[in-house]
Amino acid sequence: MSGHSIDPDSHLAGDWRTGRFVGRFETAQGPSPFLLIDGQAHDMSAVAPTVSALVERGDFSGAGGRVLGDFADLDLPLLSPVDLQCVKACGVTFALSAIERVIEERARGDAQAAQALRARLEERIGGTIRSVVPGSAEAEALKQALIEDGVWSQYLEVAIGPDAEVFTKAPVLATMGNGQDIGIRSDSTWNNPEPEIVLLVDSRGQAVGATLGNDVNLRDFEGRSALLLGKAKDNNASCSLGPLVRLFDDYFTLDDVRQAEVDLLIEGPDNYRLEGRSSMNQISRDPLELVRQTLSEHQYPDGFALFLGTLFAPVQDRDEAGRGFTHKVGDVVSISTPRIGRLVNRVVTSRDAAPWSQGIGALMANLAGRGLLA
Repeated sequence: MSGHSIDPDSHLAGDWRTGRFVGRFETAQGPSPFLLIDGQAHDMSAVAPTVSALVERGDFSGAGGRVLGDFADLDLPLLSPVDLQCVKACGVTFALSAIERVIEERARGDAQAAQALRARLEERIGGTIRSVVPGSAEAEALKQALIEDGVWSQYLEVAIGPDAEVFTKAPVLATMGNGQDIGIRSDSTWNNPEPEIVLLVDSRGQAVGATLGNDVNLRDFEGRSALLLGKAKDNNASCSLGPLVRLFDDYFTLDDVRQAEVDLLIEGPDNYRLEGRSSMNQISRDPLELVRQTLSEHQYPDGFALFLGTLFAPVQDRDEAGRGFTHKVGDVVSISTPRIGRLVNRVVTSRDAAPWSQGIGALMANLAGRGLLA
């Protein structure tokens, strides 16, 4: 799976020369983890053959690595910045996304039927749901009121109930990187990108950094039945991460994630243009609470990447009134926030995307052949 090099000034944080980042790049021998420290790239494969191993070591000083030079002068084909980590995702973590999921459920995946439902639900619960603390007594009282009103939903349960929605988004090694194509199912007629911040978490539950992600979503599939979540979320090339993971330090912290504004730009081959924004300060559950719930009854010995959810829900019509937004093949999706960077992918069908052919066995064989496994 080929990678793509980037212009750091247009794809990384504005202060990338003073920050610390971790990622993977493609070499003639195979994938290698690297650190970007004060503008200098360090190949870390000799001391940690995977990003997972590098994170588990907990040493991001670059010690033992091979200095490649100034990142701006290098042609490094970047891959997704994670490898052996599980890719998890939290859904319905914003009030607006909760309303949209209820609409999908009630409309049974029909974009036209969603319009009237949207107006009713936003009038009934839009303001209230934004102010309630999930799992609180006030949330339980709201739940009972909504049940009596006939608008309760399983999506509202995870929006304001005690338990967050946490699911597995993609298999290990199946995520796409910056510049690579992302896929939607060829039989989906109502779908959208989900621009999100993604935490990188080690096996001990410590959040070590953040990157950007596109949790590609099929609204028609999930709207027909929540039991189709797997088909709606996990398809070939349906998850992208990147361009790099920015590591937390004195100058970039979880508070930067909590206050981030995540911008979305979709540019279509039909000259269509859509802009959106997701404000992390409106999230219903704190990022560390989502990490805690992910770890509450499970272990991740190689760490995990955790999508935090999105406020963005595209309701603008694209082709005809009442049909809402859906992707077209050839759409270019850009997700950005100033302190992390910009992730860009082109939309194709999952059938036409490059097939996922390099799994864990192939990676281990490659690393062993390169003499990188102890």
